[in-house]
Amino acid sequence: MLRPVRDDDLPALLRWRNHPRVRAASFTTHVIGAAEHARWWAAVRHDPARRVLVYEHDGRDAGVVTFSGLDPAATTGEWGFYLDLDGLEQTGAVLAAWAGLERAAIGHAFGPLGLTTLRGQVLAGNEPVRRLHRRFGFAEVGVHRREVDGTPVDVVTVELTRKDPT
Repeated sequence: MLRPVRDDDLPALLRWRNHPRVRAASFTTHVIGAAEHARWWAAVRHDPARRVLVYEHDGRDAGVVTFSGLDPAATTGEWGFYLDLDGLEQTGAVLAAWAGLERAAIGHAFGPLGLTTLRGQVLAGNEPVRRLHRRFGFAEVGVHRREVDGTPVDVVTVELTRKDPT
């Protein structure tokens, strides 16, 4: 299940985002401080082109899904996510939550958001995420270079198109 982020979720979101493995798989790898996190939230919370949602797994907050590039005429949007790795590892639910989050994000994109195409960006070396996306039908449609911490890295663009029922 996905639900909108509330102000009281912000400390957990920051803790999850600052997990070393989450940072290592992100385009921003430094530890994010409280002031930077507050600036980010102030910028996204009322931005009609963005959504930030909490993913709940087995009744517990377990991750974050972000959508961007949305507008009233948008049929394409971008998404990203991260999980509460520490909490999910304690319960042995990382893989189940990861797949559940992907399923919920796709359903939200093609349902309430009304998108026809969902795109994401993945570090080329992040093979586990690339594999998961392929399992859910995403195609790898391009590769480009981007700087992460001053180092150029390859980034894979993935894309999923809603299938119209026949």
